[in-house]
Amino acid sequence: MARTDTRFRQAHNDLLATLPAVGGQLPSEVELATRLGVSRTVVRAVLAKLAADGILQINGRAKQVLRPALGKDRLPLRDDYTSREDLEDRFLDWVLRFDVPAGTALNVTRLSRDFNVPPHLLQEFLASLGQSGLVERRARGGWRLLGFTPDYAIELSEFRQVLEVNAIRTLAGLPESHAVWPALDAITDEHLDLLARIDTDFHDFSPLDGRFHALINSVVKNRFVAEFQKVISLIFHYHYQWDKTMERHRNEAAIREHLAIIKALKARDLAGAEQAARTHLATSKETLLSSIRVHHHV
Repeated sequence: MARTDTRFRQAHNDLLATLPAVGGQLPSEVELATRLGVSRTVVRAVLAKLAADGILQINGRAKQVLRPALGKDRLPLRDDYTSREDLEDRFLDWVLRFDVPAGTALNVTRLSRDFNVPPHLLQEFLASLGQSGLVERRARGGWRLLGFTPDYAIELSEFRQVLEVNAIRTLAGLPESHAVWPALDAITDEHLDLLARIDTDFHDFSPLDGRFHALINSVVKNRFVAEFQKVISLIFHYHYQWDKTMERHRNEAAIREHLAIIKALKARDLAGAEQAARTHLATSKETLLSSIRVHHHV
């Protein structure tokens, strides 16, 4: 797809996503070009297309919305955009490596190019991320990065404990026939294997930690919990990369804490599993705060 056509399609779909209500008026071509990050030539082509499709009525400089946009009005985009999963990873990597100070205004047009996604998808992603408290809408439009602070880390850790203790309680009550039990057996073997080679392969703990917590939380079927777990998982994944002090010792201790949780769950010892989970999450919280201190964010 030619570059000009790609920009046209992106701008077309981005304008569709931000149309005012029926009867409303669009701003000037200059303002639209700035908002969409394209030339006025592209804006004129988009407006002509919307008029031809009966979405707009153009009379001189007046551009009135005649009908709402439908799904079928969107134009197909190129298929080599960054996936939603990759966007989450790349954006949080960008934020959590502390390259961006808190309070930074986010330029959606520039970021969409940096992350190789259309602006409307980046807007949708930021809206979902807004629920996690990392970003917020600005009063005059756009987004602001709130940043990753010690207070945020504490609140996130406390919320993580609420979610995971609830998952522990749910898991402990599941029947023997549930698929989570053989999955726990398999991940136990992974922990024991890594423990046996911890001296040389302690860097392998972070992905194992992610799989373990994902397995525990998978027994709770709740779409809101699932969204927050994505952010929580990525943040706690990255914090293992921030502070290398005593990394081998920390990772070995975390493996043993995981195994204590699994052992209690298999014994149907709910009180023991809850206590082991709280101990592990408290350790993770302290490691997270220590990692922030290493980056002078206190």
